[in-house]
Amino acid sequence: MKSASRLYAVQALFQMEVSGQTVEAVTREFETHRFGAVYDEGEFAEGDVDHFRAVVAAAVNWQAKIDQMTDRALVAAWPIDRIDPVLRALFRAAGAELVDLPTPPKVAITEYVDVAKAFFPDGKEPKFVNAVLDHMAREARPEAF
Repeated sequence: MKSASRLYAVQALFQMEVSGQTVEAVTREFETHRFGAVYDEGEFAEGDVDHFRAVVAAAVNWQAKIDQMTDRALVAAWPIDRIDPVLRALFRAAGAELVDLPTPPKVAITEYVDVAKAFFPDGKEPKFVNAVLDHMAREARPEAF
């Protein structure tokens, strides 16, 4: 259930960035239209609404700190504003779990690498995500390693 809420959190953060909508508007839309909704192409996973809310809220509240951590984890040539907006949303959601939620870092990394695979099934992005999140996790929670 938390896997679906993580995927939705990344989508919501992406949507906020590209549309300029507020966190309240986007979370309300996701809770109304995505969680447990059924569409022609199949069923959307139910997801854990509380986890979704916690991830999105923490990503927004801690965005500056998370973006700075992401920048440090990226190669100097790739500041966070130059990476794909889906990846930026993914790093913010994952960073929220590393900075503000009790999720074990290894669980967060594994889960968000899976989210990356959902968005980029044939690309190099999942390996890139793994490397960046590993660096971020070691900075945010060194005691876990």
